[in-house]
Amino acid sequence: MSTREWPISEIAGLTGVTSRTLRHYDAIGLIAPSRVGANGYRYYDEGALVRLQRVLLLRELGLGLPTIAELLERETDAPAALRRHLGRLRAEQELLGRRIAAVLSTIDTMEKEEPLMAEKMFDGFDHTRYREEVEERWGSEAYARSDDWWRGMSDTDRAAWTERSAALAEDWRAAASAGEDPAGPAGQELARRQAEWLAGIPGTPGSEAGAPTAEYLTGLGEMYVADPRFAANYGGVEGATFVRDALAAYARTLS
Repeated sequence: MSTREWPISEIAGLTGVTSRTLRHYDAIGLIAPSRVGANGYRYYDEGALVRLQRVLLLRELGLGLPTIAELLERETDAPAALRRHLGRLRAEQELLGRRIAAVLSTIDTMEKEEPLMAEKMFDGFDHTRYREEVEERWGSEAYARSDDWWRGMSDTDRAAWTERSAALAEDWRAAASAGEDPAGPAGQELARRQAEWLAGIPGTPGSEAGAPTAEYLTGLGEMYVADPRFAANYGGVEGATFVRDALAAYARTLS
């Protein structure tokens, strides 16, 4: 990085974060200026700006400052953390794009005085779009319990869970891209993390006992590969295949 610095007034103008807030972030150890002038004026270098960008992204997820500080302390690889944010932002962008297209289609149809098509009007709006797959494979009770759990979460808890999910997906993609062996240490550690993550979702078969069943993990892996919507979370079919094979190998240790 270069040695360029920006004064606090410029950073406040660029971000919309007040100088008072920036001083508060410094006081609680969240973002320190790179230096403070003799007149008390604060300056921020590139490293501080990257940290501020991460803080603002995490704030948008609804996380509180103590949680953000903990995440920044734990996740010291800023590019990797930002890549996870990027994945989440792209998913939101794709969803927003579908909603925009649906609304534009509705407007166009109404102006042409043509019949509305419900299947087009609500594309991108339904968070339960995987309901049919879940109920078909694991039953309506499993879906109902997980849906109740999701709806009952606070905004902060939901944001933290989403961040954890994005981080896990990014780690899967990275391992697949690196050519790791699904049955090797890296692949099996990811499978363990995936199983632990799934066990925290009520309705997951086996969650009552603290771990998903082997059958569930194997079936889920197959679904990741078969359905492009799921495969996209892991970088496409190749990445999803790596996840499937890792989960299958992990499931064999549970049998």
